[in-house]
Amino acid sequence: MGEAYRPLSLDKALEIAEEKSALPLAGGTDLMVQRRNWSGLPPHIERPVVFIGHLHELQEVTFEQDALVIGAGCTLSSILEDERMPSLLREAVHSIGGPSIRSRATIGGNICNASPAADSLPVLYVLDAEVVLTGRKMGTTTTPGKLGTRTMPIEAFIEGPGKTCLKKGELLTAIKIPAGKHNITFFKKVGTRASNALAKLSLAAVARTENGAVKDIRLALGAVAPTVVRSTEAEELMRDKTPGEIRGELYRILKAYNTVL
Repeated sequence: MGEAYRPLSLDKALEIAEEKSALPLAGGTDLMVQRRNWSGLPPHIERPVVFIGHLHELQEVTFEQDALVIGAGCTLSSILEDERMPSLLREAVHSIGGPSIRSRATIGGNICNASPAADSLPVLYVLDAEVVLTGRKMGTTTTPGKLGTRTMPIEAFIEGPGKTCLKKGELLTAIKIPAGKHNITFFKKVGTRASNALAKLSLAAVARTENGAVKDIRLALGAVAPTVVRSTEAEELMRDKTPGEIRGELYRILKAYNTVL
């Protein structure tokens, strides 16, 4: 590892990220594995590093206009222990690594790693989460040294495996989860073993039912494509139907599929 910086404020971290093209490091649980070197040698990190995991600005959890705002530097352990978090997110976070990993890994790092197998992503997709990106001289801000933000849906932020739309000098600073009215939640992860395993397949779902019929439903699949897949066709198929009608429709589709085969 070459140059490394440990700024005392978010403003200074953004300045370093912009001027030095520095690689942000919060928990480092993904980054250090990706840059691992031969046994006995330090990790091979090709750019300066700016440490951000200690910044208090990235560890706050607040409510803002009916949305829960989670600092990107919040560790997975803190999310798991915080009862303000959606139960579905806590369930997914519990499936990530073990206690030692969760005590270091951050929600922002899990997102920015942009793995299609990331356990938090399908949940954030169905919860209609947005990401808050912060940088210097962004948006309508033109005065040097001032900070600006832009917010976008998480599915627009992640462009492919390991690829996001973060620009030079930007940091993911928060995740916004709007208040939901769903009364059914579901998360399932299939891995090679019970714990500390990458997902071979994951599914997150939320639904709202009224008078026995599905009025709103959202489904997201992980580890099946270059990015998490939101199954809008399946959602439309089930909307405004009762469970019995949904089973009948699925039976019809499977029967037609088997006939084709």
